[in-house]
Amino acid sequence: MKAALKTADGRFEVTQVEPPIIPAPDFLLARVRVAGICGTDLRHWQKAEPELECHIVGHELAGEVVEVGEGVSHVKPGDRVVIETVMGDGVCEYCAIQRYNICEHLYDVRTRYVSRAYGEFVCGPEKKFYKLPDHVSFEEAALIDTFSVCLHAHHRAAVSVNQKVVVIGAGPIGLGQLQLAKLAGADVLIADVVESALDLARDLGANAAINNATDDLAARVMAFTGGRGADVVFECVGGEQMAQTLALATKCVRRGGAVMVVGGFDAGELAIPLDWQRIQMSEIRIIMSASFAYHDIYAEQGMVLDLLASGKLNAEKLITHRFPLDRINDAFETAAAKEHTGAVFVAITIP
Repeated sequence: MKAALKTADGRFEVTQVEPPIIPAPDFLLARVRVAGICGTDLRHWQKAEPELECHIVGHELAGEVVEVGEGVSHVKPGDRVVIETVMGDGVCEYCAIQRYNICEHLYDVRTRYVSRAYGEFVCGPEKKFYKLPDHVSFEEAALIDTFSVCLHAHHRAAVSVNQKVVVIGAGPIGLGQLQLAKLAGADVLIADVVESALDLARDLGANAAINNATDDLAARVMAFTGGRGADVVFECVGGEQMAQTLALATKCVRRGGAVMVVGGFDAGELAIPLDWQRIQMSEIRIIMSASFAYHDIYAEQGMVLDLLASGKLNAEKLITHRFPLDRINDAFETAAAKEHTGAVFVAITIP
């Protein structure tokens, strides 16, 4: 099959590799039709990482079933599906209570099976494949992973009616967080440094959209909240900017409020100076959110599929660019240069 393999310099080489085979009765094989680029993918772009060299990566994908194991009963060849790529070892105490998103072996397992979006075929257990309604496109479905990350953070924050919510970062995660908060009945201020992203946020219902490169975000938040500060602040930038954006988030939250860390950290230790006395004396909660799994008895990815299929979440407006797999390096360059390209969600098509 054709696949994009990570190179020594952190780019991609499109080449032919052996396709995956079905290893167990409850596994199936699917052809990938659309894959996406997320912030985590971009943090690994053009970085020399020997542990990823010659590997297939990517974890936002949708496609169609081509072959099933003898124990598969809920999907069949030809079914259109979205693939969940958060997959633990299935035997640890966290997997036992459906918190597989914090399984110690999460990345070892997921990258062996379902988290290989930049290739023609992917293999995984039946429970990780969700059938798509006919009216949900492969491109829209590729955003379900992103929105599921948002829903998990939304659940951990317990966003409710009439709260004042601030979202820092108007990429796909931030725009998903905005939509969920609005669905919950909150008023939302969103901040970013890219004007095209802020325009899209306004179109998606933001009560206020602020360019924090040219405006005093903390002051604007105080005006937005009547001088109190936000009930919940979502940090949705992460990466190299985390030291700045997390500190900014703690300045925008009210006493007794919550800062939700949704943006990802790079590996290793990172020093982030914060006003710890104010955080402690105000009982501000800093809450981490990692991927997604279950909320009560419901799979969060399944919940997002329902929200998307019913029109309560808008994925189509976030899709700004499309590239074939052969041009995956161009796709990543476009996604990385969003200030100039206006990129939000970049879709990679695999015909």
